[in-house]
Amino acid sequence: MRQFAGPAGIALAVSLWLNVAQAQNTVYVPDVIELSGPGAVSGTNWRDGVALAVDEINNAGGILGRKIQTEHLDTQSNPGVSRAQVQKVLDKDPYVVLGPIYSGSVKVNMALTQAAEVPQIVGAEAADITTQGNPFVFRTAFGQQFSMPKIANYLHDKLKVKSVAVLWVNNDFGKGGHDNFLKEMKTRGIEIAADISTEQGQVDFGSDVIKLKGAKADAIFVYTNEEESARFLIEAKRQGLSAPLFGETTLLSQKVVELAGPAANGVRGHVGLSADAPIAAIEDFTRKFTERYKYRPDHNGIKGYTAVYLVKYVTEKIGKFDSKAFGAAMKGLTLTPDKVPGMLMEASWDQNGDIDRASFLAEIVDGKQRIVETLPKLKSGKSE
Repeated sequence: MRQFAGPAGIALAVSLWLNVAQAQNTVYVPDVIELSGPGAVSGTNWRDGVALAVDEINNAGGILGRKIQTEHLDTQSNPGVSRAQVQKVLDKDPYVVLGPIYSGSVKVNMALTQAAEVPQIVGAEAADITTQGNPFVFRTAFGQQFSMPKIANYLHDKLKVKSVAVLWVNNDFGKGGHDNFLKEMKTRGIEIAADISTEQGQVDFGSDVIKLKGAKADAIFVYTNEEESARFLIEAKRQGLSAPLFGETTLLSQKVVELAGPAANGVRGHVGLSADAPIAAIEDFTRKFTERYKYRPDHNGIKGYTAVYLVKYVTEKIGKFDSKAFGAAMKGLTLTPDKVPGMLMEASWDQNGDIDRASFLAEIVDGKQRIVETLPKLKSGKSE
């Protein structure tokens, strides 16, 4: 075999040695997320949460002695682009893939990570993501089959509504939420007074508000993405829509409050995570995030942050960097903040990859999200 000779050969040898040394001292955990397009608000929060956690973990020595190597690839909020980006990172032999958030993107790219037997930790909520038997996909957010019963119970038991109008976004996220919501309303005998679909990225909600006013429902359930939610709230206030507005996290997020201003006041809903939760660990995270990025995080910032710490704790539990073993260890796992503080709250994952943890009922008061009630986990699990 010919030996490296001359300056060029020596430079090549050094480069190869450095690449090998880096691979031995790092673990590749890429982040495929929405950084432009309609999902940019959500994806930017997630990315910044990921970056904060990566820096904290690396500064503390990494995971099993290895530093996390990451990069943030933009899906452009486009399922086709997301699939191409996931394939790109799979070509680099990742340990775990983080993201995306949009359900439509996860649905088209999770088959790639499954085929590669690489765990994928996602922020998506569409119910059918975890019902297809994929053993390598895990949520950081409630699936709609978990969140909708909590919403329905509140409308039925606390608000005592007899009829509800529904405004939803016509994408994978919206369709899944819409179908699960209607199912829960039927179970509780609540009439659907109006069923109105909207489009992703929609700007004008004037005619939708007119329809909602004509429905004369006891309450209105709004299930759209953050920026559309803010536009809807502004138009609802302009037209004097008086029915109580209720929704999920995407109606009460920090970004919606910032964009909608006073129009967000009075909105109520269920939030799986909140920077305003009365939990010391979340308050500390919110402070660190705000100091670093000069804006207040929403639930996606928390999801990105805890996703990285989930990688750390599960890897330390199995004691090695083994993607298949990581996926197996996630099944039936419960992590408690006394032992794993980076998770911020106790959380469990079932055999399908769905997460369960406490959640919150909130209301927007004077431009701030106020937690009015903490809802317990649905089930208990064996803690680690």
